[in-house]
Amino acid sequence: MDFTNLYIDGSWREAASGERFDVINPATEEVLASVASADTADADRALDAAEKAMALWQAKKPRERSEILRKAWELMTARLDDFARLITLENGKARADAMGEATYAAEFFRWFAEEAVRADGLITHAPASGARIVVQHKPAGISVLVTPWNYPAAMGTRKIAPALAAGCAVIIKPATETPLTMLALMPLLEEAGVPKGLVNVLPSKHSGRIVDHMLHDPRVRVVSFTGSTGVGRTLLKSAADQVVKPAMELGGNAPLLVFEDADIDKAVAGAMLAKMRNLGEACTAANRFYIHEKVSAEFTGKFTAAMAALKLGNGLEDGIDVGPLVNASTRDKVAGFVEDAVSKGAKIELGGTQPNGKGFFYPPTVLSNVPETADCVHDEIFGPVAALQTFSDEEDVIRRANDTEYGLVAYVFSQDMKRAMRVCERLEYGMVGLNRGLVSDPAAPFGGVKQSGLGREGGHEGMLEFMETQYISAEW
Repeated sequence: MDFTNLYIDGSWREAASGERFDVINPATEEVLASVASADTADADRALDAAEKAMALWQAKKPRERSEILRKAWELMTARLDDFARLITLENGKARADAMGEATYAAEFFRWFAEEAVRADGLITHAPASGARIVVQHKPAGISVLVTPWNYPAAMGTRKIAPALAAGCAVIIKPATETPLTMLALMPLLEEAGVPKGLVNVLPSKHSGRIVDHMLHDPRVRVVSFTGSTGVGRTLLKSAADQVVKPAMELGGNAPLLVFEDADIDKAVAGAMLAKMRNLGEACTAANRFYIHEKVSAEFTGKFTAAMAALKLGNGLEDGIDVGPLVNASTRDKVAGFVEDAVSKGAKIELGGTQPNGKGFFYPPTVLSNVPETADCVHDEIFGPVAALQTFSDEEDVIRRANDTEYGLVAYVFSQDMKRAMRVCERLEYGMVGLNRGLVSDPAAPFGGVKQSGLGREGGHEGMLEFMETQYISAEW
């Protein structure tokens, strides 16, 4: 078997066009593999396979679907080392970080194995007519899943698991930078008992073309996308033509607020998680740090020391905390944010200089006195750069935190629970981390507001994104 080909209808196939593209190791800039590149003819084959498979899958009892998902969790948990290594090779993140992602990715199979049997409906009386109101949830249809490069395992399983739990067939278009992890998952799903044709994987260097093509096929009823807000807007326009149900997890610009009554050591530890998990290449990464002026010096000193203790290098090597960014353009964009901020008055507390040699490396960097006019205050940094500002007034910092088109996640550190909850409720974000730097959990509804997306992934809500609600008005 060649796990670098397309995966359609349970088989490994060359692209109809014969095209391929290279996957690069971001730590060495060497070619890891040549992968088949799908086009519209391949998408049609995948749609045909998904249509046949879904008719049988949705007829299965919820418990049967549940047991297969549970088996997928068991198998993936037994192979975490293998998946972590592959994630590091194609994405670059440090091995410990990759192991965390692999564990998180597997957990979606276990959570949605449990949710598969909980698509609860409702029977009640209509208040006026007395007729019975019968409500049930049914599989929405073939689902197109478009996943990003920053979490090559978890962003796939976070969509595959609820779709299969709901009774849907899926076609996955992984990011061109990181298709290998998702392809490697397919033999595991086969072993778990997933029928052929139910899950199909189409790596492609023609992403926009094949996704647009599928969204204009009437058999496709859901599109689930994780990525930039700009691409999300484009997909929403395509989805509108056939009124395809969208689930969108888009960009972020997360503020991190540290009040004067915060436990500073706990705030630093939380900030390290919020900033440096996945090397800052996450929509949930803390982007703007607002530190109360009374504790600014203490926080900055301790946080800078924690960042300085991180070791930069090839993520496969022992003791490495920070690997390379995913590609040259991402590294150059991060460097540009630092240069812009410094030119406008920011002070470099740590880092800020791109190392020489192979690999797309950028060091952990701390900037203080970052002005509001700096580009990194308004755009996602998506890298290991922390932009620190100060505040003195609660109303002012809430206004500044909300002054963005994004609304994915925010972080608040305060030991005054009355103030903390008051601030959390006024923040215009789909998620808030209160006295902790990690919000992602398969059991929780993950998602944002404003330009950060539509719908939720994880929790009970995650499965409902792949279902339609049917109401029957009945008398008996």
